[in-house]
Amino acid sequence: MIVSPAGIARIKASLTEKLLFGNEPSAELVAILLVYFVQGILGLARLAVSFFLKDDLGLSPAAVSALVGVAALPWMVKPLFGFISDGLPIFGYRRRPYLILSGLLGASSWVALATVVHSAWAATAAIALGSLSVAFSDVIVDSLVVERARGESLGKAGSLQSICWGASALGGILTAYFSGSLLQNFSTRTVFGITATFPLIVSLVAWLITESRVTDRMNWALVRDQLGQLRQAVSQKSIWMPTAFLFLWQAMPTAESAFFFFTTNELGFEAEFLGRVRLVTSLASLAGIWLFQRFLKTVPFRVIFGWSTVISASLGMTTLLLVTHANRTLGIDDRWFSLGDNLILTVMGQIAYMPILVLAARLCPPGVEATFFALLMSVVNLAGLLSYESGALMMHWLGITDTNFSNLALLVVLTNLSTLLPLPFLSWLPGADGAAEGAPDSATLNPIPIIEADSSASRHLGQPFLPDLMTEFVPKPLQVEPVGDE
Repeated sequence: MIVSPAGIARIKASLTEKLLFGNEPSAELVAILLVYFVQGILGLARLAVSFFLKDDLGLSPAAVSALVGVAALPWMVKPLFGFISDGLPIFGYRRRPYLILSGLLGASSWVALATVVHSAWAATAAIALGSLSVAFSDVIVDSLVVERARGESLGKAGSLQSICWGASALGGILTAYFSGSLLQNFSTRTVFGITATFPLIVSLVAWLITESRVTDRMNWALVRDQLGQLRQAVSQKSIWMPTAFLFLWQAMPTAESAFFFFTTNELGFEAEFLGRVRLVTSLASLAGIWLFQRFLKTVPFRVIFGWSTVISASLGMTTLLLVTHANRTLGIDDRWFSLGDNLILTVMGQIAYMPILVLAARLCPPGVEATFFALLMSVVNLAGLLSYESGALMMHWLGITDTNFSNLALLVVLTNLSTLLPLPFLSWLPGADGAAEGAPDSATLNPIPIIEADSSASRHLGQPFLPDLMTEFVPKPLQVEPVGDE
């Protein structure tokens, strides 16, 4: 059957609307989506890193917590990467060369883990370099998305977030099960070697980026202008009040650092099953993205943050059934309960996370989008780090170790209830009119959508206990799952 040109045009328009949410396809969009796809596919080594630190290097929970703090530092200084990219071109280009270098650095870090890393210090250095690689490429691709979406209307706000998150989730789905099955049949170092090939994709697609050559080697005027705009922005209530709320929301302690040991040592979950859990949660992330894009993207921030926090805290208490083994009394197997619990919690986690991306984007003043967005997300990342460390401190106080989980139920209750503490400050978020309480009437938010990608939208029960050090700390409406991925 021969399809007419008009029919081809209709098919193309339909695919553009349904798959790309109205965003016109281009080589640059393909490159952007592939960068986020790589971030998702790096989850192939997710379980391998956890078992490598726990078993191969024999690190304790406290030692891994310290490693997490050091290796996560690149995500705390993302504004610096924005300044470097905007103000220090390489051969006249501000985007392509840094993407190329990021990909090469990421590949080198995985190769090091596969070959020469034999100590905790070496592992910390290698993982930190991989974290630096993704953090820097994240800043670059954020700026590209902002430039592409500058003219997007409020009605389409979140469309770029959705397709970029979809690309990341697709990468996560493709590697979800294999992250466990590969580890079941091969060594951790073999998995690291395979993973080393994927960052090279970022280097290759950098050539698809449309970019004009600049003449200044170091644009000091641009840097001074950025600093001035940043200083002016952070002094506005309409910006610092929502930012302060996000910090409080993310800084509450988490019980996640105990769960990897609980699921592997107490429940006996092996690597292959944990890979299946990852597959389920990756699919659930896509469901959460679709639900937000279809029904919730126009809901006011205060409403969606308030209800998602309360619902997530309530659903999080269901983990007590697994911790106390009450699910067995109900005739529900540990594995089936874990899969079902993760499915529900992940959908809620993704729905609660998407508004953070939209809110952070709308806070960005024109002209310094990449740097200011990186600053906002660094604040959220710092809060995430405080959440992990405070949760680890609570675990120490309650005497929870890699073999003693007698007080894990109490920890779950305390951390879930703590997520409700920021609710009295919901008025700091923009209302339906786009302004935060106490902000000047003219201080409405900038409707520029952006994407801050991560390979997991929420952290899931049964996943590795350390965060994915190759990706962003993820804002966490849920406090009952182990630190996963990102």
